[in-house]
Amino acid sequence: MRLIRFKVTNFRSVVDSGWIDAERVTALIGVNESGKTNLLLPLWKLNPAREGDIKPTSDYPKGNYAAVRAAPGSFQFIHAEFVPTDAIKTKLAELTGLDENSVALVCVHRFFDGRHTVTFPNFKKADTLSSAELVAILTAAETDISAMNQLGKEGSLKADIQAALASAKQSDGPVSAYDAEALDAVVTPFSALLPETPAPTSSIVPRLNLLIQDLQVARLKLLAPAPNEIDAVKQLVIESLPRFVYYSNYGNLDSEIYLPHVVQNLAREDLGAKEAAKARTLRVLFNFVQLQPQQILELGRDFRDPSRQPNEQEIAEIATKKRERTILLNSAGTDLTKKFRDWWRQGDYTFEFQADGDHFRIWVSDSKRPEKIELEDRSSGLQWFLSFYLIFLVESSGVHADAILLLDEPGLSLHPLAQRDLSAFFENLASTNQIIYTTHSPFLVDADMLDRVRKVFVSDDGSTKSSSDLRQGSDNPRRAGATYAIYSALNMSLAESILYGCHPVIVEGPSDQHSLALIKTVLIANKKITPKRELVFPPSHGANNAKVIASILGGKDEVLPNVLLDGDDAGKKMARDLQNGLYQSAKGKVKTTDKYVGFANSEIEDLFPQDFLVAAVDRWGRKADVPFVDVVKSGVPIVPQIEAWAKSQGVPLDDGWKVDVAREAKRRALESTKPLFDNATLDNWAKLFEDLLSES
Repeated sequence: MRLIRFKVTNFRSVVDSGWIDAERVTALIGVNESGKTNLLLPLWKLNPAREGDIKPTSDYPKGNYAAVRAAPGSFQFIHAEFVPTDAIKTKLAELTGLDENSVALVCVHRFFDGRHTVTFPNFKKADTLSSAELVAILTAAETDISAMNQLGKEGSLKADIQAALASAKQSDGPVSAYDAEALDAVVTPFSALLPETPAPTSSIVPRLNLLIQDLQVARLKLLAPAPNEIDAVKQLVIESLPRFVYYSNYGNLDSEIYLPHVVQNLAREDLGAKEAAKARTLRVLFNFVQLQPQQILELGRDFRDPSRQPNEQEIAEIATKKRERTILLNSAGTDLTKKFRDWWRQGDYTFEFQADGDHFRIWVSDSKRPEKIELEDRSSGLQWFLSFYLIFLVESSGVHADAILLLDEPGLSLHPLAQRDLSAFFENLASTNQIIYTTHSPFLVDADMLDRVRKVFVSDDGSTKSSSDLRQGSDNPRRAGATYAIYSALNMSLAESILYGCHPVIVEGPSDQHSLALIKTVLIANKKITPKRELVFPPSHGANNAKVIASILGGKDEVLPNVLLDGDDAGKKMARDLQNGLYQSAKGKVKTTDKYVGFANSEIEDLFPQDFLVAAVDRWGRKADVPFVDVVKSGVPIVPQIEAWAKSQGVPLDDGWKVDVAREAKRRALESTKPLFDNATLDNWAKLFEDLLSES
């Protein structure tokens, strides 16, 4: 199952984080002490059976400790929504008797007493049958029976049924809705009309039986339990949860490990957070080696009786045990070397495990530095990668595609360029594993993937909040800290565009940036364009700002970048301002979408096929009674249509709604396993990008 969003309440100091959307890779950006870790740990503890589980003194909210301690089963601390796989949806539909849409979304909750509950947000339980639904069932039967000829020996059966139908539909009734008991009263007159021995050739009796059956089915649906009330359903959902794997820097391995201390710590339950994280990694390490610390000690023991010399048999037994230990450790080192190379392809490392008396050591070499060096003397980045990999390998139990990785401040000690490599590594790993990580480093924020960033900050009431609104626009300086890292990432992206020769195209706003980044990715994947330089789309937020950005990006060569604007009134005005000012001698570099869409007043959104964008809008505004697909018109700008539809459906549109739709469109396109765009669309996009890549 894929995690799509989660919410933390009453966990430690977190009061209510609000719903946090989860992408393939989700970055939680915040300053120190903003509560980022407190958003990851509850997800880790959503695992049905996780070592350590919930500890009152460390996990109960301090501000509400007494109440939670008195009734832990009354307080939830984590809610997470998942999209089941097709196979799980089919099983859920079979177990519940519902259509697959009703079980297409699953919400799992965990309480402080460890209990899990399951709900289905798409399912709406009906306690009554409306009068309109009942009348429809009765009318269908009335129409069929009126057209039937009864047998002579059936007497007044047809007339009696018609009278019963008319009575059930009488003008001074029926009531507005029927519960199960009321439906029983409706069924009774029809059941009484069934002959004890109906004629085999009768056509009326089978239709009467069908009417009774339809009414009984409607009654049983009212009595049927909700899907979350079925034990087999809950069991299937909990068993199908993806495994959450949490890792922080505290768990980094040391090169030299004193085994007696390890034995003691692994048996303790009162370790602090740092010691517990280290002990967890060591436990995972020895599980991988398939030898426990006590076994390693025992296999390496020398003769221990000082009162006499060992005999030949005892010496041989000691030598055999030590040899066995060496073989096991060498085998584990070879296995780790092979698996780590398959996973981390940015270095050709060889690992070796050695045990010497009470000490256990990890040695590392690589193709460029063949001499063996203790792990602690290698880079802290390698220590982090190796330690994290062991946790990932062992705790995900080999089912890597089902694991969701929760990384707390990953790569904190890495060089900025290495952090960039780590960000790229996350992108590759996300093809099989969802990743949620916390950071305050701008080097771990991809400026082209800001839709996966969530700002984490401390609210006025002291609780942790999370928001996908990355704009600074806040009068609270504590909230601005998270945004600063994002701005820094954008600034670095802009600087790299200049320093490393990227090809910038100025656009109006962030939603245009997301849309064009998606189109670029699709065109490159389909080999429609092969840009020699990286394409970036800095948003201008207005003509005056665009002039400043253009003058900076023009650099010392004074080559102005291309500009792509909407064809609406605001875009046309901005185009005129630029063409009458900075772009007076390069007016052709200021382009609008009308040329590539085929009608006036278009916007970037109109570059997409209508059915694709409509699906993204309906997924984003799924709570509307009337879906957008039912009202959209072709050949006219889609943005005003979305605004009119949203107003009619009571769907709120904040200032950043276009960014939300662009993010949803990007997610759908990148996660789809089949082509979403036809050749005509790709060719039109290719023409647009050919113009955007033009230097003239």
